[in-house]
Amino acid sequence: MKTSHLYKSAFIAGSAWLLAGAVHATSITISCGAVGAELQLCEEGVAAWRAKTGNHVELVSTPNSSTERLSLYQQLLSAGTQDIDVLQIDVVWPGMLAQHLLDLSPYTNGAENDHFESLVTNNTVDGKLVAMPWFTDAGVLYYRKDLLEKYQQPVPQTWEQLTEVAEHVQAQERSAGNNQMWGFVWQGRAYEGLTCDALEWIYSYNGGTIVDQEGNITINNPQAISALEMASSWINNISPPGVLNYAEEEARGVFQSGNAVFMRNWPYAWTLAQSEDSPIRGQVGVVALPKGGEDGRHAGTLGGWQLAVSRYSKNPEAAADLVNFLTSYEEQKRRAIKGSYNPTIAALYEDEEVLAEVPFFGELYETFLNGVPRPSSSTGNNYGRVSNATFNAVHSVLSGGQSAQEAVEDLERQLIRMSRRGW
Repeated sequence: MKTSHLYKSAFIAGSAWLLAGAVHATSITISCGAVGAELQLCEEGVAAWRAKTGNHVELVSTPNSSTERLSLYQQLLSAGTQDIDVLQIDVVWPGMLAQHLLDLSPYTNGAENDHFESLVTNNTVDGKLVAMPWFTDAGVLYYRKDLLEKYQQPVPQTWEQLTEVAEHVQAQERSAGNNQMWGFVWQGRAYEGLTCDALEWIYSYNGGTIVDQEGNITINNPQAISALEMASSWINNISPPGVLNYAEEEARGVFQSGNAVFMRNWPYAWTLAQSEDSPIRGQVGVVALPKGGEDGRHAGTLGGWQLAVSRYSKNPEAAADLVNFLTSYEEQKRRAIKGSYNPTIAALYEDEEVLAEVPFFGELYETFLNGVPRPSSSTGNNYGRVSNATFNAVHSVLSGGQSAQEAVEDLERQLIRMSRRGW
């Protein structure tokens, strides 16, 4: 990985800083993401814990791409490094990283019982609670309320309707002089985010989840093909060619600058779109992602991040205490209000202050509670390879390298070869 030396340097620099203060207090390192307001909110939460306990904390930079971040974690943990104590991990990683993670159950005092049961179950591997839920996610549709009202267009309920509305508004806006306007932006780069998008399209067309809960490979079906054909029709029509290199922040950048009618993203983008310096402040709506035709269903891929403690940590008790603090009710409430990060504690979805700031948390509660899981449980340690094969196949369709039918047939063959060695 080209960036690995940079991140190793960050760990070495952090370790030197920590040694200078170690005589006075326990020293902890934590890796936080930096998508949207993530890093700022993490810094604030860490500062509050530091003030409460007197311990030192160093934040360590990691890649924004979840695919690259997982690779970095695997590299560091496989080496048994002690330079990182608390890790922010994706909802699909507990099974892959469990052997390197501390069992947190002796440290939580039962706090996990307040969190969504599905996430606690997800984070429990071989009877060990290897991570605590920090925030959950599901893909949602952002739309420009002002533009739909201006052109008397409905909020789309199906992908077909979204395509029609996006084409209409895009054409009208360009005729009015905004040549930068696009109908729909999303995550089209070949990485984990595209697996999430593709799962939403396929599941919404009743095309399954690529691999089902029993480990059966289901990707090669007419509904999945229709879903990918629909998505490929967007490129250079309602979506810019550059969308094939977009992750979350690239899509948000176009939408928040006022140059897109619709955007698929995670809930974090809400607070940023509503910020005082946002060109589209007060003009944004959020709804469930469209169905795949009238017979389809709304589907948002289950996302979210957890906090885990490295098994190689020199200070496991302090690291676990930091995890307990950052995943607590009050801290999740602060993050929900300031950054629209979805709590993993059910009671916060009834908190009046939270709902006043992020009203769609209440309106889309079922979407968040019933997000479509990626096939990580059924494929175990192979999930990374499954996802890699999936997003490369989908990217090939979107970029015109393969037809949807060719891509799902090739993907099916790859997954069959993987499964023969056992999920």
